[in-house]
Amino acid sequence: MRTVGVEEEFLLVDLAGVPVGVATAAAEAAPVELELMQQMLETGTQPCLAAGDLAGQLAHRRRSAALAATEVGARLVAVGTSPLPGAPTITPNPRYERMTEAFGLTAREQLTCGCHVHVGVSDDDEGVAVIDRLGPWLPCLLALSANSPFWQGIDTGYASYRSQVWRRWPTAGPAGPFGSARAYADTVDGLLATGAALDPAMVYFDARLSRNYPTVEVRIADVCLRQADALLLAVLVRALVETAARDALAGTAAPGTRLELLRAASWRAGRHGLGDTLVSPATGRTAAAAAVVEALLVHVRPVLAEQGEWDLVRELWSELRLRGTGSDEQRRRAPAGLAEVVSQAAEATLVGSGRG
Repeated sequence: MRTVGVEEEFLLVDLAGVPVGVATAAAEAAPVELELMQQMLETGTQPCLAAGDLAGQLAHRRRSAALAATEVGARLVAVGTSPLPGAPTITPNPRYERMTEAFGLTAREQLTCGCHVHVGVSDDDEGVAVIDRLGPWLPCLLALSANSPFWQGIDTGYASYRSQVWRRWPTAGPAGPFGSARAYADTVDGLLATGAALDPAMVYFDARLSRNYPTVEVRIADVCLRQADALLLAVLVRALVETAARDALAGTAAPGTRLELLRAASWRAGRHGLGDTLVSPATGRTAAAAAVVEALLVHVRPVLAEQGEWDLVRELWSELRLRGTGSDEQRRRAPAGLAEVVSQAAEATLVGSGRG
């Protein structure tokens, strides 16, 4: 069984629900990471084998970060973008300052919170073979995690508006197929040479080789409102990586879907979440979102069954399908006002999954 770990980015808000720049102070009270904006914190689990261990770490990291936020008069909220207007401030850091100078408003408006899932691979060759086979399924993961319908006080009409803001970076979005680790490295070198990325950490592919760990890092998702959905996302990503690695070992060709179509599929996932249709990897045409998710589960079922996670995934998916995504939950609260949306989201951030 491959290891899996999760990095989650969170919004920091004041008691009125407005983003507040206290990340540096909060980081003194808990083992959290600073991000581009002072209105954000990031947590990360250790690599895990058992889903139960991962669930426990997700819960612990969220509680610790929430406590650190409380100690500086803020609240921790798992939302992809802020429902209420705010003025983001860059974290004092030479790298972040260079990014802001180079990318202007794109950097200054990046108050967005995502979820990154790391899955262990044996080497870069296996990692690239996996990345080349993940692309058509990644929009489904974005739809499952969609949790950012509001931006600067308005309803954007998107389930994941974070995905729209994030893709302003010139290296963000789908990539490949590469065919080999050498070709992947050459692509990264080319991006650095053009100035589209200032360093390898700014290569923001939806799925990439981690620069720090022997993992494939899937970065397409919004931060999930609920821990249970973050657990579902992580277990599915691990199963997708293992399935792709087996396909590569068996000599099954990578799908080779054109980037234009992958971008369109991701746009649809971000626009509608699970509320309309998604692009089916099998046909390249739209189908009911639930049917595409079910096709994903069928695709990875042999791995999930071997790892004893099939029943868990079915249960988590049933719960998510019944209550809706984080975006759906936020919109249901919107008639009471966006401050209430933020307050309820802060409470939901700390609701346990019952599995850790």
